[in-house]
Amino acid sequence: MQAEVKQTDQEVKHAEHSEFVSFTVAGQAFCLKITQIREIRRWSPVTILPHAPADVLGVMNLRGAVIPIYDLSARFGLQQTEASERNVVIVVSVHGKPVGLLAESVSEIISINPDDIQDTPPVDSRNTMEYIQGIISHDDTMVRIINLDAVISAPEQVMP
Repeated sequence: MQAEVKQTDQEVKHAEHSEFVSFTVAGQAFCLKITQIREIRRWSPVTILPHAPADVLGVMNLRGAVIPIYDLSARFGLQQTEASERNVVIVVSVHGKPVGLLAESVSEIISINPDDIQDTPPVDSRNTMEYIQGIISHDDTMVRIINLDAVISAPEQVMP
C-alpha cells in the first residue's frame, strides 16, 4: 500500500518562491537570502583595529566570538556610515565564519519567484558585476541582491 502525499497550493507556491531580507545602505535598497542571515542586532560600539581597511569598522563580541564588522556603504564605494544606535548589524556567515554587516535599517522580507529576479545589467565595473548577483523589482523599488562571497573576501584572499 502506497501512501499518497499531496501538497497544498500554498506549499507549492511557497516552494516556488525565494525569501530575501531587504535593508537600506546609504539610502539604497539591498537584500540577502534569508538563509544567509544568522541574526540581526542593534548597533553597539566596536573595538577599532589599527591599520584596518576603511570599510572595516572594528570587531564586536558576539556571545564570546570576536567578529569583524564591515560598513557595507563604504565597501560598496558609497559614503561611510556614521554608526549610531539607529543602525543594525546583520550577522551572516561567510566562508564558515561569522561577520557583521552595518546597515541603516532592515526593511522587510520579500518573497519572490526566482524567475522574477533580473540579471545585473552589464556595466563597466567588475566589482558591480561581482557584488550584485541580481535585481528584484519590488514595490516600485529596485532591490539589489548581494553576493556575500564576493563582497567579503575569504581570509586567505585578503592581502596583508
